[in-house]
Amino acid sequence: MTIDAATAANSPASDKVRVMLVDDSAVVRGLVTRILEEDPGIAVIASVGNGQMAVSALERQEVDVILLDIEMPVMDGMTALPKLLQVDPGVRIIMQSTLTLKGADVSMRALNMGAADYIPKPTATRDLAGGMDFKAELLGKVKALGQARRRDPNRKARPGTTSTTRPTLAPSAPRPSALSPTAPIKLRTHTPEPPDVIAIGSSTGGPQALFNLLGTMRAGTVKQPILITQHMPATFTTILAEHISRVSGWDAKEGQDGEVIKPGRVYVAPGDFHMLVETKGADKILRLTKDAPENFCRPSVDPMLRSISAAYGKRVLVAILTGMGSDGAKGGAVVVQAGGTVIAQDEATSVVWGMPGAAAQAGICSAVMPLGDIAPWMIKLATRR
Repeated sequence: MTIDAATAANSPASDKVRVMLVDDSAVVRGLVTRILEEDPGIAVIASVGNGQMAVSALERQEVDVILLDIEMPVMDGMTALPKLLQVDPGVRIIMQSTLTLKGADVSMRALNMGAADYIPKPTATRDLAGGMDFKAELLGKVKALGQARRRDPNRKARPGTTSTTRPTLAPSAPRPSALSPTAPIKLRTHTPEPPDVIAIGSSTGGPQALFNLLGTMRAGTVKQPILITQHMPATFTTILAEHISRVSGWDAKEGQDGEVIKPGRVYVAPGDFHMLVETKGADKILRLTKDAPENFCRPSVDPMLRSISAAYGKRVLVAILTGMGSDGAKGGAVVVQAGGTVIAQDEATSVVWGMPGAAAQAGICSAVMPLGDIAPWMIKLATRR
């Protein structure tokens, strides 16, 4: 085990996102460390080879984000995950997964067990070292989750750990406006129309939020079709749809180009495609496109919302859930201009309050509420006639 305790204790590191790497490959740990520490706002304070060593290290170190491999000797990632969360329930854990059906399924189960996010791990070391997409995604997720961890009002320093003084937020990571009297969110005062379609946008923390929301708003509770854009690669969206069906009873599947949208079904945008809606005669149909990414994402929430607004007019209900960035805010504004309704998840229950925060601060939301309140609110509106 390698733990840079001296670096962790020095004051410059106290302003940084503190990261632990857990991977049985020393080569991978070295390459990932190099990528992370190119960013002045990140410090790798522990690097270990299996889950058992990670649990031991977390008992002695204050950590913001853990990058956790799945397949390791002694103790694998899935066994270590609940043990790490037992030591520190607030630590943000990113699962490192392969871009395979098996890897996607394991990642989805890990998210349901409390992992904050996942990152697809390149299969070749050379891709790990030189892949700009992997590097950008890794840095973006580590920084966003680390900053969210530091802003957590329920965070408490654990006695007996290194760096028990609560660190300050790095100057390079400005805090978004909070839902507070000093930065109030202006809500719309219109009377929402009962929707003909429900749309949901999400990113980091989204799978867990979707399982919660749709597990509460179970199949048959509402009749409207539900269209979901979750920032995920291909294969992972296939497994996401399967897990939604499993936890909620909804008939959930990836959308297919030209497919007629039917009531009471859930359609998930496939990875690497924008999912749009068109009107064809009396039907609404799905269109999948490889148009340029928006908000650095494909699928993206904004094009889905623009197309839904054009097809359904004012009878649209949108929920923007936890996620990095601001995807959904511009598309949500289009929905609102047409008379539709947008609601957002609140900061306290979001893994990252980027997307819902952007929508809330844009003044387009009819409500901003905890995740557990969203399904009842949507059911009440969707069943009102």
